[in-house]
Amino acid sequence: MTTTGTPLVAVTGCVRGRVQGVGFRYSMQRTADGLGVAGWVRNLPDRSVAFHAEGSRNAVDALLSWSQSGPAFARVDEVDVQPCDVRHLESFEVLP
Repeated sequence: MTTTGTPLVAVTGCVRGRVQGVGFRYSMQRTADGLGVAGWVRNLPDRSVAFHAEGSRNAVDALLSWSQSGPAFARVDEVDVQPCDVRHLESFEVLP
């Protein structure tokens, strides 16, 4: 997703805690879609959740703020985030 005239930013991150089996990925997708953020989210073997998000600074910051607590049944212990290159993705996908 791109916003004409608005600079895009991108981050990758990892969320740790009770974040698998609680709808975290699909909730993140819905939240990202509502904010106009593109990217992806997937479960990792260590029971954490990895993600890539790109969009306007305000939209990505809002998604990162949401990720600090996640959906109702999640327990987020830690969120690590690193800036990365914008990939100009068109949507936010849940990956296997």
